[in-house]
Amino acid sequence: MDITFHYPPELFELLVEAIPRLFRSKKAVLLFLQGASVGSDLLDDLWRKVETDRDNIHKYEIVRTALTRLNERGEVTLRERREILRRVTEFEDFSTCWPNDQLKAKGLVAEIRRVVDVKDSFTRMRQEMEKERKKHQVEHEAKIKAIREKQSKLASIKDDLFALFTIPDNQSQKRGKLLESVLNRLFDFNGILIREAFEIVGDEGEGITEQIDGVVEIDGYLYLVEMKWWKDPLGTAQVSPHLVKVFNRGHVGGILISNSGYTRPAIKTCREALAQKSVMLCELEEIVMLLEQQTGLKDFLKRKINAAVIEKKPLFKPLEQN
Repeated sequence: MDITFHYPPELFELLVEAIPRLFRSKKAVLLFLQGASVGSDLLDDLWRKVETDRDNIHKYEIVRTALTRLNERGEVTLRERREILRRVTEFEDFSTCWPNDQLKAKGLVAEIRRVVDVKDSFTRMRQEMEKERKKHQVEHEAKIKAIREKQSKLASIKDDLFALFTIPDNQSQKRGKLLESVLNRLFDFNGILIREAFEIVGDEGEGITEQIDGVVEIDGYLYLVEMKWWKDPLGTAQVSPHLVKVFNRGHVGGILISNSGYTRPAIKTCREALAQKSVMLCELEEIVMLLEQQTGLKDFLKRKINAAVIEKKPLFKPLEQN
């Protein structure tokens, strides 16, 4: 027998003597084994016996049967044997024992600790347990680091967006370009950016024929994004060029983001366009609120798109509905 993967006889007998004394009831013994990840396939018949014929099964029989089954399975149940051993050696509250069993239980646990410490056969167990502990620690630290990096990236986007409000109106072109960059970073952060701002040049020397501020994908559907930072609300003349870009393409929708809002005629024009295309209007103030409330951008946009398509409300504001 390879004792690396089994309880040696001396330790086996100590566990059979100790575990039943640590708990007053048969169910408590079974719960201890179950809590140590011993599978239901090894315990179900023992549970049934306790439930239906409890007078004909003893705590010692339960433990001996379960540990024997674990030993017979070899390396497959190494994790469960380690966990049982760990829980026994770390046992400190002997108030769960019957009063007459407390001193005996303490002595058995102490002896098990001594055996574990001096038996070379359990060196691998201790090493593996430490390796597993360090693995979990590394994974936990990696998760914490990823969360902090994500929070830092989002804080940077938020700061850069708010900084745009300090740029004077005579630098509106610069501010508009910076807005494109900041919002595209926000889209990318939320995993929905397909392509940043780009230009389309005509084939016959026409020069630049179209400028696209960004392309995003939501639920498998592409949307052309247009971002505007104007002094006054966008009218029909300002939203129409974006609608033309959307209508000139196949299965794409349109998203317009404006710092200054929209006129009634502009909203009406977009509502009419909804008969053929998915068009959604957004105000920059909503993005600011979204960042303040730390709401997910994708869910926010999906709610707006659904309201536009289903209820014909191109300028639905979900954050005001919460």
